[in-house]
Amino acid sequence: MAKNLFVSKLSFATKEENLRKLFLDVGPVLTVTIIKDNFTGSSRGFGFVEMTNEEDAQKAIEKLNGFSFEERVITVKEATPTSTYTNGRGKIDRRGSRFNRGRRF
Repeated sequence: MAKNLFVSKLSFATKEENLRKLFLDVGPVLTVTIIKDNFTGSSRGFGFVEMTNEEDAQKAIEKLNGFSFEERVITVKEATPTSTYTNGRGKIDRRGSRFNRGRRF
């Protein structure tokens, strides 16, 4: 079963092809995606690499987490579902507080 990895602290100049080559040294790679800013199109410094199986993904984490790549020390860990990438405070309304909903000041 394929396993998705989160890769952060990438150089803003890193290309998907270079990242793919790095992970191919560990095992087969299905997809590589570097996240880009919607307005400028420039890299946001993180991305995702999908490995073909759990074993290769675990090897990639062990080998590449803390690895120096393109003059940056990258972080590699298992990707978690999107819903857990929050600030932990819940939804905030336009007045800045989730507790004053429905109140007029």
